[in-house]
Amino acid sequence: MSMVDIDVDGDFFSSIVLETPTTAAYLKQDHNITLIFKETEVSIAKNLTGIISLRNRFKAKVKRVEESDLLTKVFLDFKGKSIVSIISTRSAQKLALIDGDEVEWLVKTNEVSLQGH
Repeated sequence: MSMVDIDVDGDFFSSIVLETPTTAAYLKQDHNITLIFKETEVSIAKNLTGIISLRNRFKAKVKRVEESDLLTKVFLDFKGKSIVSIISTRSAQKLALIDGDEVEWLVKTNEVSLQGH
């Protein structure tokens, strides 16, 4: 197993993978890889303070909110990249998300997969 840190425009993502640099060539330094995680694994926070156990914690702006009875899709702008979070509508209403809100989005390290090129 390996803990891998990936530089994305100056922000570092972490992922735990089963491979090691000796068993998987894509884990070598300076190789291009794709980060993969499910939209349902992206959490959203407003005014989050303190230290938490999630290593993948990044600032973004809310671009759009699509609410339905049970689930809400939140579209985020992260450094010009589109990130989507699917959260419960109850949570979205509690957060009172609107376009332009500054939020943090979070993904657990074990939920980030890597794909080598």
